[in-house]
Amino acid sequence: MAEYQVPPLYQGPGRPARLVILLSGTGTNAQALLDACADPAYGARVVAVGADRDGIEGLERACKAGVPTFVVRTQDYPDRPAWDQALTDAVAAYEPDLIVSAGFMKLLGPRFLARFGGRVINTHPALLPSFPGVHGPRDALTYGVKITGCTIHFVDSGVDSGPIIAQAPVPVLADDDEVSLHERIKSVERTLLVETVGRLVREGYRIEGRRVQIGGFDQ
Repeated sequence: MAEYQVPPLYQGPGRPARLVILLSGTGTNAQALLDACADPAYGARVVAVGADRDGIEGLERACKAGVPTFVVRTQDYPDRPAWDQALTDAVAAYEPDLIVSAGFMKLLGPRFLARFGGRVINTHPALLPSFPGVHGPRDALTYGVKITGCTIHFVDSGVDSGPIIAQAPVPVLADDDEVSLHERIKSVERTLLVETVGRLVREGYRIEGRRVQIGGFDQ
């Protein structure tokens, strides 16, 4: 990933940072961000929630909060590059400062990353670089680790391979199965996501190679 320096996005009352959330399911992480943004001191507001499918709870949560929604389904386009362009255009229409992939179960394409590189973050239910991909909790259990957790990272062209912003541990209990472990990870993940997004927009950040520094800008 190229180097980025992004000063604080929050410019004071009346000028919160603009967030677009992408999701594919129930939207519990999105709800946590919507709740946090209700406090003006948080420094951000959700300007849109997008999805790759219709009729999901995450979109309903956004509607109840009065947040615009959009859907860009892969099956509505002839190929992935066309879908990638459509998603890019849909998100760009809301002029986001930061994009949060919160349970969005599609890989973001090269057009999207070229437009928004260094401004897209993702949540993952494992301590990367261990156990990337869609089965992080299951893979951690299978491997027999005693501690797993969650990771917030910037998105690059790989699978859960971008620079790590923040992590939090979750112990693996003797009687855990995939469902119980994942639920405990998600609880920690929601808190970490809210804290991390808030810090990014209020303090600014730098990406230098694989290192992410939050804050340190002259005010």
